[in-house]
Amino acid sequence: MRGISLLGISMRGIRRAVLGAVAALWIGGPAAGWAEELRAPAPQPVQESAGEEVDLLLALAADVSRSVDGPKFQLQRDGYAAALTDPRVLAAIAGGTLGRIAVAYVEWSGAGNQKVVVDWAVIRDADSAGRFAAQLVESPRAFADRTSISGGIDFAVAQLDRAPFQARRRTIDVSGDGTNNSGRDVALARDEAVGRGITINGLVILTEQPLSWNAEHTNPAGGLDAYYRANVIGGPGAFVMTAQNFESFGQALIGKLVAEIAGTPPPTRAALMLSPGDASP
Repeated sequence: MRGISLLGISMRGIRRAVLGAVAALWIGGPAAGWAEELRAPAPQPVQESAGEEVDLLLALAADVSRSVDGPKFQLQRDGYAAALTDPRVLAAIAGGTLGRIAVAYVEWSGAGNQKVVVDWAVIRDADSAGRFAAQLVESPRAFADRTSISGGIDFAVAQLDRAPFQARRRTIDVSGDGTNNSGRDVALARDEAVGRGITINGLVILTEQPLSWNAEHTNPAGGLDAYYRANVIGGPGAFVMTAQNFESFGQALIGKLVAEIAGTPPPTRAALMLSPGDASP
């Protein structure tokens, strides 16, 4: 189990970039055509054959508790959409044995507040990734309550059980900015999931200014990344990565997804800072 920190990388204007990138990937036309698509109902992921085998079942479980305000929520959502369509992530998917993964996106907050925002869909290329991302950025926020990481894990496990696809690897990707303060003990939820062969990785979003009303929630003794290592992550090769703030979340997520999809150790900070165009052939 490893922890990795990432210096803050500004994501100012990420929503505009995400929408433009998804539009180019999905409809292959100019950004102007995207405005028309936004007025239409959100596209549905391509329906794949039930029982189709994929390289990985990946449940993305995002924290939308009260500490995640409106701007932070949007940065998180747009970060996921941008990461799923990033060339590095798509290359990792294409490099798998089958060249495809299945993804579901869920949001969680208090003990009884979990929701599937985008249901299971196969991502195999830029087109399928673009459809998934487009539906994600258009879906409304699910909750804004307390923080039940255990509830989020339990819900994600249930989604893995009902997935219409098959995979040898099953992973829950938990992102959050605070400790478990609602529902059952998070370590118990983690241990039960790991006992079923599921790997749980964490992406910790650090808070520079502790909450005035509950500082230990976002800034626990020893650090939130240490809390995640001790209580949240588990399974073969499980790891924690940290984003210095919500602005750097998207870049941290790209490295995390690449590691999860490829089944390799998480990247170093230098690798995360390297843009696709700078990579050596």
